[in-house]
Amino acid sequence: MTTTFPFIATLVSFLLPLVAAYGYNNLEITSWCGQTPHPESCNYFLANNQYYSGPVIKQKPDFVKALLKVTLERAQHAESNTRGLGPRCRNKLEKAAWDDCIELYEHTVERLNMTVDPRKPCNQYEMQTWLSTALTNLETCRAGFQELGVDGYMLPLMNNNVSSLISNTLAMNKEGGSPPDNYQKGGFPTWVKPGDRKLLQSSKPASQANVVVAQDGSGNYKTIGDAIAAAAKRSGSGRYVIYVKAGTYKENIEIGTKLKNIMLLGDGIGKTIITGSKSVGGGATTFNSATLIVVGDGFIGRGITVRNTAGPQNHQAVALRSGSDLSVFYQCSFEGYQDTLYVHSDRQFYRECDIYGTVDFIFGNAAVVFQNCNIYVRNPPNKTNTVTAQGRTDPNQNTGISIHNCRVMAASDLKGATGSVKTYLGRPWKQYSRTVFMKTFLDGLVDTAGWMPWSGNFALDTLYYGEYMNTGPGSSTTKRVNWKGYRVITSATEAAKFTVGNFIAGGSWLPATNIPFTSGL
Repeated sequence: MTTTFPFIATLVSFLLPLVAAYGYNNLEITSWCGQTPHPESCNYFLANNQYYSGPVIKQKPDFVKALLKVTLERAQHAESNTRGLGPRCRNKLEKAAWDDCIELYEHTVERLNMTVDPRKPCNQYEMQTWLSTALTNLETCRAGFQELGVDGYMLPLMNNNVSSLISNTLAMNKEGGSPPDNYQKGGFPTWVKPGDRKLLQSSKPASQANVVVAQDGSGNYKTIGDAIAAAAKRSGSGRYVIYVKAGTYKENIEIGTKLKNIMLLGDGIGKTIITGSKSVGGGATTFNSATLIVVGDGFIGRGITVRNTAGPQNHQAVALRSGSDLSVFYQCSFEGYQDTLYVHSDRQFYRECDIYGTVDFIFGNAAVVFQNCNIYVRNPPNKTNTVTAQGRTDPNQNTGISIHNCRVMAASDLKGATGSVKTYLGRPWKQYSRTVFMKTFLDGLVDTAGWMPWSGNFALDTLYYGEYMNTGPGSSTTKRVNWKGYRVITSATEAAKFTVGNFIAGGSWLPATNIPFTSGL
């Protein structure tokens, strides 16, 4: 007996702190999870040692770190599951949607990794951006199966609660969802060197570009695709400029996630033309129908026209899809009908560009500002046009479409027929759709209601649609919709939230591109 009691006492003294810590941690987790939109998945993954074995959670930053850790691990698991589903695809349509999901899960894991990378610490604003993109990717994966009519048994096996975990992390990180005050002073590395500025100003870009593409054989390559393939083999990660001489290039181009800091420099709108014809009607997903796909961060496009010639009869047919963070398009043209310009995700800026289309032809879930652009509405087959369809699915995503100092007008094929066609500024593609038109000229083709429902009362209370100091015959707000989520913005402070400086922190990265921009209103 004399030897047993000291042993028991020692064992108890060893176990009690562990039990206490474990119980305390679970109480803390339950408390924090109660503040999230999806407490069930939060508790399941964080209070279960099978999924979380991190330090005791005491403060909110600890909780956010724990959420990020579990979310990344579940995303990696979901990516692995998705890869294993390939043999289950029963036809080409399922295979097309599955291919998209593989790419989207890879990109999701990459963005989540960026939020926890100790070598490149990010602030809360950047974290909110990349979490927003990760959630958008999963929604896009789901949408691909649905639009091709093959949704069902495969989707639950892919998601694995990742969406709800990302949503929880967005909610807990939202206080840092706006750029910090010092962000305008240089929060990003400058990707463009002084020599690149000279290139942007040069009247002879061919002499300073890394490679030249020319169909007549006078350059380094005859196709853009070959030049992109060569760029993938380059050493270093500095700006790589591909000058594309005038001509019509019938190619579908993809600039992937690993191809960062690429610039496509053309001879001007209508001179350097990239054209394709993939569409949903032709068996592609919207996501994969684009003529030009840009995902590598830091992309610059200048002086090019991008077309999708599938025509209105083939429904969704994208000219450009961009998921490139901190990307710029300057003096470019995007031509199509339905879903012309897919501003899919991350932070984007368009300046002095022309955009042509009919239905939802500026759409997606990026944080994007269009400035000094011409928006040309074409003649639609169903006699109804919608300029925008913004896709925010979570109220804490820092995404939306801001159209500032632009012009909305009839394209040549619609002139003379505007009386028989109804044109609206947008409709809510997703629950928390967010779009603003500021100081923009709206021609008489814009319907007096301004905005169009998606389906019944869907999202009318949760969307954010705003108009601020617009001009032109279609700008009167006296007969606009009376939805709870619509507002005529009268406060300059409110409107300023959607400027280049505030919405996409443009002051910290756009100066290095040497492309003109207005930071404020």
